[in-house]
Amino acid sequence: MSYVEPDRLIHDIIHSGVDKSNLTVKQMFVRGTLSGAILGAATTVALTAATQTGLPIVGAVLFPVGFAIILLLGLELVTGSFALIPLAVIEGRTSLAKCVKNFTVVILAHLVGAGLYAALYAFAITYAGTESTDPMIQAIIDMAEHKVLPYEAAGAAGILVAIVKAMLCNWMVAIGTIMFYISKSTAGKIVAMWLPVTIFFSLGLEHAVVNMFVIPAGIILGADISLGEWWLWNQAPVLLGNLLGAVLFTALPVYFSHRTKVNRAAEFESAAYAAEEPVLVRS
Repeated sequence: MSYVEPDRLIHDIIHSGVDKSNLTVKQMFVRGTLSGAILGAATTVALTAATQTGLPIVGAVLFPVGFAIILLLGLELVTGSFALIPLAVIEGRTSLAKCVKNFTVVILAHLVGAGLYAALYAFAITYAGTESTDPMIQAIIDMAEHKVLPYEAAGAAGILVAIVKAMLCNWMVAIGTIMFYISKSTAGKIVAMWLPVTIFFSLGLEHAVVNMFVIPAGIILGADISLGEWWLWNQAPVLLGNLLGAVLFTALPVYFSHRTKVNRAAEFESAAYAAEEPVLVRS
């Protein structure tokens, strides 16, 4: 069967966290750069669909295509790693230093990838700055301003709201990341992760990597936002909220609801037995 039981699921996501923490800096950076660009592309697909149909839910249903590509290619998405690597740290399978290194390198890579896609996309839809009639221009500007200016207007409460919306967002995104491991089939993986990611996008919540595309793209296209406003009123609090949401709402509850001394001991016993690599003697 393609379904993975919860006990095995916990093993698989912890193993994935270990693997991610042990990647080289080059691997983290290249994979993170690709992910930033892919999510930028998925966001433009969602906005295009919403603009053409007048139905934002259509864009929300299409948006998870980016996550599916990223997860199927084994790339690095920090909002997913926020749920996976901390569990490997809890189990003593990797170090906190490696966890922080992964998060730092991948976040920087996301900025490069999403920013590059934003610049190229803005160049394309404005015909190198000579046209301003494409409806996507105003759609991106409106989305970017909506992700910064209301929080700024609310002051300190706005930062708290941004953090909470980011926590709610990555509650769903982290569930989608974990559910990717709940099936052994490609179709099963895609369907499993598609559902919670659709929820986050349809509710207009805050995802750090999406914002690394849409806000810089909005600034390039003329949104009334400075770089300082972007980071103070959105990017920094959203990164914090995404981390808290993944760890507190998804990773720890899933871990402690299924991880037991019994299945953990059985796993280590199995690993130790496999490590012995007995020699088979044929007569």
